[in-house]
Amino acid sequence: MPQTHPFHSARTHGFVRVAAATPVVHTADPVSNAGEHAALIRRAGEQGVDLIVFPELSLSGYAIDDLLMQDALLAEVERQIAVLAEAADAAGLVAVIGAPVRSGDALFNCAVVLGSGSVLGVVPKTYLPNYREYYEKRWFAPAASRAEDTVLLNGETVDFAPGLIFEAVDRPGFVFAAEICEDFWAPQPPSTRAALAGARILLNLSASNIVIGKADERAVLCASQSMRAQCGYVFTASGWGESTTDLAWDGQATIHELGAKLAEGERFALESHLTIADVDVERIGLDRLRNGTFADCARLEGEPATIVPFEAGEREGATDLMRPLDRFPFVPDDPARLDQDCFEAFNIQVQGLMRRLKATGSQSLVIGVSGGLDSTQALLVACRAFDRMGLPRTGILGFTMPGFATSEGTKSNAWALMKALGITGAEIDIRPAAERMLKDIGHPYAEGQPVHDITFENVQAGLRTDYLFRLANQNGGLVLGTGDLSELALGWATYGVGDHMSHYNVNGGVAKTLIRHLIRWVAAREHEGAAGEVLQAILDTEISPELVPARDGQIQSTEATVGPYALNDFFLFYITRFGLKPSKVAYLAHQAWKDAATGLWPANSPDNEKVEYDLATIKAWLRKFLVRFFQTSQFKRSTVPNGPKVVTGGSLSPRGDWRAPSDATARVWLDELDANVPD
Repeated sequence: MPQTHPFHSARTHGFVRVAAATPVVHTADPVSNAGEHAALIRRAGEQGVDLIVFPELSLSGYAIDDLLMQDALLAEVERQIAVLAEAADAAGLVAVIGAPVRSGDALFNCAVVLGSGSVLGVVPKTYLPNYREYYEKRWFAPAASRAEDTVLLNGETVDFAPGLIFEAVDRPGFVFAAEICEDFWAPQPPSTRAALAGARILLNLSASNIVIGKADERAVLCASQSMRAQCGYVFTASGWGESTTDLAWDGQATIHELGAKLAEGERFALESHLTIADVDVERIGLDRLRNGTFADCARLEGEPATIVPFEAGEREGATDLMRPLDRFPFVPDDPARLDQDCFEAFNIQVQGLMRRLKATGSQSLVIGVSGGLDSTQALLVACRAFDRMGLPRTGILGFTMPGFATSEGTKSNAWALMKALGITGAEIDIRPAAERMLKDIGHPYAEGQPVHDITFENVQAGLRTDYLFRLANQNGGLVLGTGDLSELALGWATYGVGDHMSHYNVNGGVAKTLIRHLIRWVAAREHEGAAGEVLQAILDTEISPELVPARDGQIQSTEATVGPYALNDFFLFYITRFGLKPSKVAYLAHQAWKDAATGLWPANSPDNEKVEYDLATIKAWLRKFLVRFFQTSQFKRSTVPNGPKVVTGGSLSPRGDWRAPSDATARVWLDELDANVPD
């Protein structure tokens, strides 16, 4: 497959590569500082960076006090701005540097934006700190005091105002704005209005001396601003070389997007360096599109902004992503975050069930226990709910219902689990009833023919659910559903009187990949001995509906039919949470799954789950997902039982995140996939 195809470039899919630069500072030496800048700009260009930002007053140095008022220094700063404009142009990127800039008889602390060989615009600092160790009003005028909206630099008149919006005319979504240090700490940062005006990447040129605890404060502000303003946020602070006469500097650099940290640089480094990440401006735009609050706020609070157009230019060649990318969007690879997610997911399920039991006054539950993942997780939830409500576990009525293809392994696991958890267990062999129904409807199987079609399968699935509902009637209880979010997405359920239906479904908001880790999490914390052993045995069992007898020793495999759940959950997350195009989903999946040896895996992932997929495999399974999700399965999701939402973007209930017609076609998604993903 030719790697020159546009598909293999991150830029094709709406990514902008940004760099937070941390240069070594030469105190009050613009020439040497410009040399550090130029070297980092060249290095950034070689790494495919589109936008690079330097710290506050990076060209002069921040902690130079009254030297800022020296004419010789200010004149040299202006000359070096022209030098760096050429360097940025040669590197094929936009550079944002910090510099003191004169306008009339006042001096301003500015972000100078360089591109296409010239100065695109100058953004003066809005809020000047003048407390504790800061004395900026001694030297600088605030942005509001400027007399003109333009400034003359090296004989060129350029825009000069806070809140300038810089927009690439040739790269949709590549729109950015800059603010400077203290602006960030204001109750109403200028970057908020810039975001409302359309900026998707916000830059902060900071000096920000370091004291104990301040690094955490900055990180919280960056994360919160990127989340609240729904943007990418790039922060870089002054580091080694700034004067330590009275202060110290750590050179903190971070890149955040929609609340998540994409990259952070080394603090207290002694050499110039870059912190690089790809910001997904397309995803930011889609998130704003589906968030009505952002648009409402823009209408109410937004102000007219000056748009400064520029050409970003295109670069050819394959580019791997430079940003964290979880193989499992519903299962973080950070152990602490995974533990927190499992704690929250499990307790959301438990609380949802407790509330339904309390509302109905039910003191018994009926659940089909197959020995598979989903029924195991639902049963664990039921046990915890009964424990917290002070109800005896014997009120949980578990039924294993072997059919024509039930294996001895899963049946024995089901019995072992029910006994270990102390619930009331029973067994109903559905084969006689199934044989009678198949005979009554004239199915060939009743005549001895080995016909194992969908009718053969659904007779069994439907009978199991029918029994459960009648048992619930008989025992004054509720049928607890077990089908998960991934199965709802794929339509992998027997509609109506089948595993599609229940009185309450605790798993409907939990993806299959997360259920695996939830069972591991509960097993590690809640169960020892026999229960722990059977839970591990269940985790080791291949996923199968066990409705069709094995052939040549091969059992009916769910994933062989619908695709690996690891990929399906990946597709589901990006299509429903952000509405990404299939080609971009395929690109992300390929980046995440093309090499099992690179990247992180969730804690406790067994080696046999650490697999990889090539692009052809990803495209084939994505095509099947698109058909199942958009075209054939919505009617099942339109009538799902109640159950709690658990994961972000993870409710397919028509009363929740996802509303869609049951008679749509998948054509537009299939056409986009075929047009933009190479074979």
